[in-house]
Amino acid sequence: MSVTDALPTPTTPRASRKEILGWAMFDFANQAYTLLIITVVFGEMFTTVIVGDRGDDFRLANLLWSFALAMSFLLVVLTGPLCGAVMDYRAEKKRFLFVSYLATVATSAMLYFVEPGYVVLGLILIIISNYSYSMGESFIASFLPELGPPEKLGSISGFGWALGYIGGMVAAGFTLLVLGETTAENFERIRWVGPFAAGFFLIAAIPTFLWLKERGQPHPVSASFTQIAWQRVSSTMHELRRFRDLGLFLISVMFSMAGVYIIITFAFIYGAQVVGWDSTTRNLMFVIVQITAAIGALGFGVIQDRIGTRVTYLMTLVMWVLAVLAIWATPELTAWLNNSFGLDWQAQDLFLYVGCLAGLSLGSSQSASRVLVGLFSPQQKSAEFFGFWGLANKVAGVVGIIGIGLLQAVVGLQASVLLCAAFFIIAILICLGVNQARGQQVARDWEQSES
Repeated sequence: MSVTDALPTPTTPRASRKEILGWAMFDFANQAYTLLIITVVFGEMFTTVIVGDRGDDFRLANLLWSFALAMSFLLVVLTGPLCGAVMDYRAEKKRFLFVSYLATVATSAMLYFVEPGYVVLGLILIIISNYSYSMGESFIASFLPELGPPEKLGSISGFGWALGYIGGMVAAGFTLLVLGETTAENFERIRWVGPFAAGFFLIAAIPTFLWLKERGQPHPVSASFTQIAWQRVSSTMHELRRFRDLGLFLISVMFSMAGVYIIITFAFIYGAQVVGWDSTTRNLMFVIVQITAAIGALGFGVIQDRIGTRVTYLMTLVMWVLAVLAIWATPELTAWLNNSFGLDWQAQDLFLYVGCLAGLSLGSSQSASRVLVGLFSPQQKSAEFFGFWGLANKVAGVVGIIGIGLLQAVVGLQASVLLCAAFFIIAILICLGVNQARGQQVARDWEQSES
């Protein structure tokens, strides 16, 4: 372990196993939305069935899907830090989390009413539901610094991500087996994906609200919540000059998450449109990605507690660059392997192996990112700083998804995926300037000055 990544003496006691499980159950529950609505089922259904091929190789459908997600992320950018500031000031993290949870559940259930041709309704519901889900993602992450000492946050966060991928596998596995294929012929069954995702999220997240504690102490209300939010965000923006490593890391996160959001949003669309997989391979890919992502989150969670979160984060970004190059080259690489070694593979066969590398990168990179923000955040400002983390994530979503949406409209989806590799390389270069030990010391110094 390098000097710059040395970990400090613990300052926060580890929460009970029951509370950590309650916190992690939100990851377990909300993966039903991520996978069923954004990644695996509804995204493909929206582009291929709701909008369909307009004689343009689905380019309009892909662009509209990109637009809906980008708009939802833009709303997070505008409101995330403000909500975080109020949550910290009034110690109301659980209340804000509960509202976002109910909004996600309600709008996901309403996706049942989106039929072929109902493009505007689908766009509106995706914008609202993904906005609510994304806000909840930042809200639940803001509890992380309170759950244990710094040297344990990697394994705690990794446990949450791993449990999330298990939840996603349960939810999406049931959907794929019971509701069937994402085709126009099967629409009357597959349209139930929205209500099922909503019901899964609604029930599985109950332990979060029963077991997770609100530890903050509310300040007296001396002004409107809008005034409080702007005052605290303005103060934090001024103070961010003190939190140099956090600010630099958030810029790195913007680029890395731009790549991640493209993969999450278009991986299964890419499989259908470029690789040309069948339903069996599609289902196998889903299982492979969930298992490898869970392994990556758990394994790298333990590794980052030993070698430092920054180093682990950089390792995962290198893995992402390799995964993106493999995704882009899958059709041509398959043909080369067949010609060179006398194989009879299809592109979808090789794509399954590529999925293993992408899965390992997916779980580990997001877990490490969440931990490093927690290490750089004073507990009294955790919700606010995680609001900025959410802002960085969603700016990334806007840039990445709109970028690939426009690019694929010009050069096609396969060539456009190389944009992800460029984003990950830029993120690596920026993160080289982050000093983990210095960032943690600044957070401790701030807490001492305010105590």
